[in-house]
Amino acid sequence: MGIPSDDVVLIQLPKGPSEPTFVTVNCPDKPGLGCDLCRIILEFGLSITRADFSTDGRWCYIVFWLVPNVSNSSRIDWESLKNRLVSICPSCLLPFYYFNQQGGDGNGNQNSSHSSSVYLLKLCCLDRKGLLHDVTKILSELEFTIQKVKVMTTPDGRVVDLFYITDGMELLHTKQRRDDTTAHLITVLGKYCISCELQLAGPEYESMKAFSSLPPAVAEELFSYELAVKEASSKELKADLTALKKATVTVDNQLSPAHTLLQIQCVDQKGLFYDILRTSKDCDIQIAYGRFSSSLRGYRNMDLFIRQADGKKIVDPKHQTALCSRLKEEMLHPFRLLIVNRGPDTELLVANPVELSGKGRPRVFHDVTLALKMLGICIFSAEIGRHSTSDRQWEVYRFLLDDSCEFPLASSRARNQIVDRVRRILMGW
Repeated sequence: MGIPSDDVVLIQLPKGPSEPTFVTVNCPDKPGLGCDLCRIILEFGLSITRADFSTDGRWCYIVFWLVPNVSNSSRIDWESLKNRLVSICPSCLLPFYYFNQQGGDGNGNQNSSHSSSVYLLKLCCLDRKGLLHDVTKILSELEFTIQKVKVMTTPDGRVVDLFYITDGMELLHTKQRRDDTTAHLITVLGKYCISCELQLAGPEYESMKAFSSLPPAVAEELFSYELAVKEASSKELKADLTALKKATVTVDNQLSPAHTLLQIQCVDQKGLFYDILRTSKDCDIQIAYGRFSSSLRGYRNMDLFIRQADGKKIVDPKHQTALCSRLKEEMLHPFRLLIVNRGPDTELLVANPVELSGKGRPRVFHDVTLALKMLGICIFSAEIGRHSTSDRQWEVYRFLLDDSCEFPLASSRARNQIVDRVRRILMGW
């Protein structure tokens, strides 16, 4: 019974450069599966241009139309993408006792002690513009996820990078994978690489998982809704924010006897489908059928037939209002950006919500460092931390920026230009 694992995920490559790649997922359903699939797709630097999915709560069928993100210049390893997608799909063929004998959980997921292990990559390099992004790009191409990072520039022009990473391929426990990784980094970085070490992270990683120590005034400004109002006063951002404010979410309980219909329209942006499914997962909303339509004049239309975890329609007006407000907030402001003074220095802060599962958004560090590289701005230090507010947890990226003639960081115009460019790269505009 069931279908072979090779048929769980099917990938049909495009015949021409302007056509999308079709990815079909056909497997047993589980809570949050759509969100997990979209996160992996985002990790690979791909955008979902269209999607159709349906489920009866036991079996699901999903079709994605995918194209590379504008900011992604790397070659896509489609076979690796397929393996990653299959790895999170519940098993539909092998029996329960097999996985128990193999150390699995009965859902086709191997409970290897290596899968969640965090490794420490230590890099010492000669400093140059764009170095941090180049390293980040290599790690993304090798399917590593950056959990924490500490970047420091020394007075003699060297950079010490500490990357705490996990492996999407779950092979870092092997010497071959570690050796291949360090050899590849040394080859690509060339004369700029002084040393490169990769080892299992020690107990210091646990202490680094503590929440970041943002000054209270900075945290209040960063996570307040008034930040968007302040951005609206900027000439560089005004046109984009005018478009962003046109997002609409309507609720219809008349069309279906068993489901509530959500109709969503929002400006097109990178990760939009992920943000909607992430919010639905965190709000414990089940989606029975959905259609994510192609972009039309820069906007997306989505129809979602949903119900509560108890299988009932959403009829309570307060619940409807709360869900619509949450969806609008996640679509309009998936990121918070702020430039502040940190003593005599200037710091760029970027924050995004963390899933209730504890997973952060993919490729944020990659995209921010890309934007700063494109602007020619050097990063003196960088780190990733977590911050907790009253209703959720955030991942916070902190970049201490070097001043330059092209971008005098004391200038409000220069700061607005930096925020605008970072925002555009993160949003895929």
